[in-house]
Amino acid sequence: MNYVGLSLCDMANGPGCRVSLFVSGCTLHCDGCFNRKSWNFNAGMPFTKETQNKILTALSNPYISGLSLLGGDPFEPEHESTLVELCKAVKDLQNKTIWMWTGRLYEQVKDTELVKYADVLIDGPFMKCYHSKDLKYRGSSNQRILYLSKRRQNG
Repeated sequence: MNYVGLSLCDMANGPGCRVSLFVSGCTLHCDGCFNRKSWNFNAGMPFTKETQNKILTALSNPYISGLSLLGGDPFEPEHESTLVELCKAVKDLQNKTIWMWTGRLYEQVKDTELVKYADVLIDGPFMKCYHSKDLKYRGSSNQRILYLSKRRQNG
């Protein structure tokens, strides 16, 4: 798996200061996508054990709220094993949430191993006709913010 971006202190993609990983690869190609460079599965850099360790080290800081997985699309089948391994390690940390974004609907990903680790899922394709700059954590109003963990997360 490759990734096109890694922010170790991101305040735009979920509540608080978060580590955000932008994976490479998306087959959906939403019209007006803000991150078209991430469509190519070969874009960016390889995700390695060193990358994972860098993420986990950043997440160990008390001021980091959790991990945000974006893309591309984390729910492309090619990403699942790598991201499940990362999410398992994140869940071993105390009080860290995992937020995920996908252009697919929850109903399409609900049986994946990856979604089991999501505290919050923002689902649905970006649609230019529903775009608004006033939306929090999403680009178009058709996208849903789904709180999946047993304890509701603020945001």
